[in-house]
Amino acid sequence: MSLPNIFKKETCEILIQRIEKLTPITNNEWGKMNVSQMLAHCNVTYEMAFEDIHPKPNFLMEIILKLFVKNSVVNEVPYKKESPTAPAFIIKNEKNFENEKERLKKYILKSQELGENYFDGKPSLSFGKLTKTEWNNLLYKHLDHHLKQFGV
Repeated sequence: MSLPNIFKKETCEILIQRIEKLTPITNNEWGKMNVSQMLAHCNVTYEMAFEDIHPKPNFLMEIILKLFVKNSVVNEVPYKKESPTAPAFIIKNEKNFENEKERLKKYILKSQELGENYFDGKPSLSFGKLTKTEWNNLLYKHLDHHLKQFGV
């Protein structure tokens, strides 16, 4: 089963419609994050793809990530509830709901506008070069997981 293509306009529109259903008081169905923290958490994936603000893993951690984590992140199998989270993705402080929501929508649209060819062979901060399918799975699966976490 292939995942929806996050580089297609229709898929992005559906994801943004789901995001628009969130409010600052939307409750989670599992996990510890509130909705603003979840949006900030989802933005980290895009920050790692587009911004130079997160440190690259050291050599040993890079090998561990590629050997033991990469496949579960880039395959088509949905994440399980309460899956472990990498330290860079843990959001402990309060975030501004509207700011995080707008940032996430902009990142989704930027990815769609750049298109799958931009991502094909683009290195991931944690996993090295990924195919366009791996990028699609990484981006779509993560967003879908957390939108479901908040019932949208």
